[in-house]
Amino acid sequence: MLRRLFIPLPTDRIAERLMRCAFGLAMFGLGISMFLASELGVPAWDVFHQGISRKSGIPIGLIIEISSVFVLLLWIPLRQRLGLGTLMNAIEIGLVVFLIGDHLPSSERLVWRFAYIVGAMLVVAIGSGLYIGAGLGSGPRDGLMLGLAQRGISIRVARTGIELAVLAAGLALGGSIGIATVVFTFGIGPLCQVFLPLLRLRGDESKLVAVH
Repeated sequence: MLRRLFIPLPTDRIAERLMRCAFGLAMFGLGISMFLASELGVPAWDVFHQGISRKSGIPIGLIIEISSVFVLLLWIPLRQRLGLGTLMNAIEIGLVVFLIGDHLPSSERLVWRFAYIVGAMLVVAIGSGLYIGAGLGSGPRDGLMLGLAQRGISIRVARTGIELAVLAAGLALGGSIGIATVVFTFGIGPLCQVFLPLLRLRGDESKLVAVH
């Protein structure tokens, strides 16, 4: 039963895989925090998290962790399997946002706020490539993207479609959008399609996502 639920842990370069995964997830959390600091909107998933946070009073970093558990239920019809990276993702990203989200410097000048958006896009895309490329399994939300990609949909289209659906749900819950939301929704898919193959662990032949 466990074999059908979990991806086997790779036997080679475990320390390197763990370091890449942990660093990539930290970058992802930093990227989300940069979007929050820009005050020009947040990614679609965080519009969703923001809406729930506003209605419940729970900090957004904790909402990210709680929602990860529920997103995993959507893996069932896609036949995705959990990996160590999946569990690390569900814990680490929300924790990073919780710890640093309110401590990044803010500015009233648009040039610096736009710089936050550009930097955040690159940080999230590179972080995604590092942690997924570590071969320890994808995170709850990226698992949806990769599950659809395994069924013939390009990463670019799958990610953009998911972002639009989540954005609609976030708006219905009272989340707010801005220019950064639009940039992320339509830009993160193409960026992930570029960085995922580039940042995969060199010589790694394991599947990034396994199905049963």
